[in-house]
Amino acid sequence: MTYDIIEDGPFKYIETKGGDETIMLLHGLFGALSNFGGILEHFGHRYNVVVPILPIYTMPLRKVSINGLLGHVELFVEHKGFTNIHILGNSLGGHIALLYTLKNQYLLGSLILTGSSGLFENAMGSTFPKRGNYDFIKKKTADTFYDPAIATKELVDEVFDIVNNRNKAIRVIATAKSAIRHNVGERLDEITVPTLLIWGKQDTITPHYVGERFHESILNSKLVFIDKCGHAPMMEHPKLFNEEMEIFINELSV
Repeated sequence: MTYDIIEDGPFKYIETKGGDETIMLLHGLFGALSNFGGILEHFGHRYNVVVPILPIYTMPLRKVSINGLLGHVELFVEHKGFTNIHILGNSLGGHIALLYTLKNQYLLGSLILTGSSGLFENAMGSTFPKRGNYDFIKKKTADTFYDPAIATKELVDEVFDIVNNRNKAIRVIATAKSAIRHNVGERLDEITVPTLLIWGKQDTITPHYVGERFHESILNSKLVFIDKCGHAPMMEHPKLFNEEMEIFINELSV
């Protein structure tokens, strides 16, 4: 099922309006709406699943930072009037979800992280790839997953376009550097909302020990590893991911 992108003032987003409870999904730095297709399909009929498009490539350059993206999400939630949100973030989206939680726990029902940055991440290595190096981008995109076949040509082309667009590339670098400066390791014990951590055992970008560190530091947390899985479990093993997420959310209402 496809959903139209809603444009509402400064906000662009998908919203399923399938139920009273809201699940808000935050994508990563190279993420796309298609990353959450499995979640939208599984939960969209029973929950109000919302995916705000983070304005990484459209906000003024001086505001491009993880705090700028956090501010956008805060204004979006205020604009929509959401409360008791289940907030889910992958990669950079997880980092933003963490920062949002630390500031706005009273608005949340739960926090769900998968392959989240905020402690450690190893994305493109120490240097940004040279423009025009399609094979490098293809390999790096495939390295995101345990099964390289998940990195379709369409997905590789999307990443390649970002890297070769000077305007987008500058913003990716600025956002990534900002994320590194905003490590949340010392504040994780402040999180009190129920938290689910779903990690790929073979994640090479935010390795398994990152998930373990989150679990050790967030008191009310549950850690689930998915085998034969990389950095985006919701894409690589959508059925298992949705099952674990459903169990977790259902337990909150018992």
